[in-house]
Amino acid sequence: MNLHEYQGKKILEQHGVRTQRGVVIDSVYQVDDLSKELIDKTGTSWFVVKAQIHAGGRGKGGGVKLAKNLTDLKEVVSNILGMKLITPQTPKDGKLVSKVLIAEDVYYPGESEINEFYISILLNRKTGNNMIMYSTEGGVDIETVAENTPDLIFYEDIDPSLGIQPFQARKIAFNLGLTGLAFKEMVKFITLLYKSYVSSDSSLFEINPVLKTSDNKILAVDAKVTLDDNALFRHKDYLSWRDLKEENPVETEAREVGLNYVDLNGNVGCMVNGAGLAMATMDLIKQSGGEPANFLDVGGTADAKRVETAFRLILKDPNVKAILVNIFGGIVRCDRVAQGIVDACNNLDNISVPIIVRLQGTNSEQAKKIIDNCDFEVYSATEFQEAADKIQYVLN
Repeated sequence: MNLHEYQGKKILEQHGVRTQRGVVIDSVYQVDDLSKELIDKTGTSWFVVKAQIHAGGRGKGGGVKLAKNLTDLKEVVSNILGMKLITPQTPKDGKLVSKVLIAEDVYYPGESEINEFYISILLNRKTGNNMIMYSTEGGVDIETVAENTPDLIFYEDIDPSLGIQPFQARKIAFNLGLTGLAFKEMVKFITLLYKSYVSSDSSLFEINPVLKTSDNKILAVDAKVTLDDNALFRHKDYLSWRDLKEENPVETEAREVGLNYVDLNGNVGCMVNGAGLAMATMDLIKQSGGEPANFLDVGGTADAKRVETAFRLILKDPNVKAILVNIFGGIVRCDRVAQGIVDACNNLDNISVPIIVRLQGTNSEQAKKIIDNCDFEVYSATEFQEAADKIQYVLN
């Protein structure tokens, strides 16, 4: 589950991490009261207005602006609220901005002794450890740094059973070129940041930039946080933070009915049971000249109702030109899945694309007969290669 910047900062603040303070509003009429609150809290009269959407690159799209007084602030908030913000990470038509974060200006006027760093925490899937990735080149796209100057990116693996050790936090501060009070503040910052990551059961913390001010304070200016959906039962307070307007509506609908669905940019919809089989099926589609339109795992109970629901979800994508159903019948019986496919075709009047069905396992022979004898454009397949050939056939 992705969080907005202000929500991610709230988690950091709960664990003692210093952040760029601010207030969130959804109407320009709230500016007067809340800006006064921010002035009283921080002492600043300059403000940074940040669009709150689930996408990076907001500054490039005009979603981050500086206001030097209250008059400017109202105008900036009015311009950003309600805009369709387009960044490299949004859909082509952009995302609607319904909230903005009014934050304190932490870049003091005339200040020259500031540094911006990049720090993120995520799972290192190669080692099974948590990993802190960091760089002296904060404030820019980390992908650009990785491509042009990979030697400026550092990695520190953290054994999750031990947690971050003091020498590791000191190593990170040293590699960032810090000394004196700034060094001590960064050690504290890293330690608390890692504690926040673990305690919130997050799968990603990305702070870009982490700022060192001229008076050697270390604070998070931004916060991109992704929570592990599988651990949300331990954090029911976070569930209320979910912003469904920012999520793919088809993925939201799938989650509500217990299906694992991820929207992709292809032309062949796929329905499988099991994540491993889903990955192999997407490879099969690619090798056949198509592109996967989705990842859809119906699980081990692929009954008629779930199959019909899965078809409904796939067909909401106008780019789908064919559907591949690839089911291994271990727990589930293939003939029941086949009958579910036929029932779905009867109940849905908008199936205008060919369907390739590969059913293997329990009662697969009976399932093939059901598919072959139906009155719809459904093609049965037994082997992977046969299914691949039929994908090529229906696409061409």
